[in-house]
Amino acid sequence: MATLETRSQHRCFGGIQSFYQHPSTVIGLPMRFSVYQPPQAEQQRIPVLFFLAGLTCTEETFMIKAGAQRYAAEYGLMLVSMDTSPRQTGIAGETDAWDFGAGAGFYLDATQAPWSQNYRMESYITQELCSIIVEQFPADANRIGIFGHSMGGHGALTLALRYPEIYRSVSAFAPICAPMQCPWGQKAFRNYLSEDQQNWRRYDATALIEDGHKVPDILIDQGLNDQFLTEQLHPHHLENTCAATGQKLTLRYHQDYDHSYYFISTFIDDHLKHHRTALF
Repeated sequence: MATLETRSQHRCFGGIQSFYQHPSTVIGLPMRFSVYQPPQAEQQRIPVLFFLAGLTCTEETFMIKAGAQRYAAEYGLMLVSMDTSPRQTGIAGETDAWDFGAGAGFYLDATQAPWSQNYRMESYITQELCSIIVEQFPADANRIGIFGHSMGGHGALTLALRYPEIYRSVSAFAPICAPMQCPWGQKAFRNYLSEDQQNWRRYDATALIEDGHKVPDILIDQGLNDQFLTEQLHPHHLENTCAATGQKLTLRYHQDYDHSYYFISTFIDDHLKHHRTALF
């Protein structure tokens, strides 16, 4: 069983907000994550939602900025968020760019040296962290959902599509919908996965759905004043592919909203209700 170091703990809406660090066997370095346990967790095992944050974020960002605990306490949902990459790996250039390396793990398992030794966020989330949450917290292993924002929205969609045996529900805020077709995704995939674009398809939600992967339902919210919408996010590619393949998708556009956590906090209740419907 993994040894957890409690970094801080706070009473919040009748539940407990905690921040942890542990030595990760998958990553090979210490990793940090956060957990919100609502009041219902004191009596029984409850559904759990994993939130994947975006570029430059940490395990703290969602818990501090999204305003999700109020609704999680009402609905009886556990929330889990993790750091967005390994840290302090010693890899040259790891912190040179905000959109690649530290803070930008893209929720994949890198296959290219030198990243392949530590940058294994896919396995960390789906195997190691999932096991920690189920074994050491009152989480119901049969009622797990996943959601995320931007790079984390990309991660949530691709992990849900590839691991339907783990995740029963999925949603995203302003996700990178077709990373093979945008600068952020191309930069990450080229360096983490090599030039072979067949390998890229495993981490592109639009390509995965084209290739036959499906989930019961996808909820996406996207602001129309999002500064990354046109160049990086490409929700129209996902929308067209879902329509062509019969994948159920609710894609909602919002006038004047941007890419920030002000946007996320506005619609967080809708997302928790979406997951509650699927998990209860």
